[in-house]
Amino acid sequence: MAGSMKTLEEVEGKQAAGRAPQGKRYANTNVWGTRQLVTMALMCAIGVVLSFIEFPLLPGVTWLKCDVSSMPAMVCGFAFGPAAGFAVGAVEAILHGLLMADFSGALMNIMVVAGLVIPSALVYKRIHSWRGAVVGLVVAVVAAVIMAILGNLIVTPVYLGVPLQAVIDMIIPILVPFNLLKGAINAVLTLIIYKSVSNLITPKKDQVHGR
Repeated sequence: MAGSMKTLEEVEGKQAAGRAPQGKRYANTNVWGTRQLVTMALMCAIGVVLSFIEFPLLPGVTWLKCDVSSMPAMVCGFAFGPAAGFAVGAVEAILHGLLMADFSGALMNIMVVAGLVIPSALVYKRIHSWRGAVVGLVVAVVAAVIMAILGNLIVTPVYLGVPLQAVIDMIIPILVPFNLLKGAINAVLTLIIYKSVSNLITPKKDQVHGR
């Protein structure tokens, strides 16, 4: 009987704790904590800066320039998950688009960021190891190429007035090799940078030892 009374008291205590009397403070239950939001904001700022450091990749195609602004978003995807990584990449793309008054470019960048960040973060979340990171990044590069092609087929004719056939003719000789190289550069840098900073930005409770 004493055991039953104790159980009842515990239940009543938990119910009372669930109520919110005035003046009582409770722990923050937000999915993204303060430290994570600060880190994401910092990565977003780094991404915006990197978006202005551009260089050509293919000879004779100087109007297509590569940058590594997706790398901070991919690092955040590894550290905090696909939603956080995509949020960083999307905000960076929007800010760059606003600063350059380039709506079509921002839209295509968001599509490419989605291809790079979401698959790599999902695979790494499931296979939390070096092998998982490599597999995720390979899948992400392929996805980013597909998204870049779709973006050019949809956005370029509508917003830039380029004939659809001209875009189609560029897919194999220009768009595929350019975006493969750009994705590979961002992927390699992500592996290097994340390995270096993971202990700083990933909460200790979420770190996996020996990997």
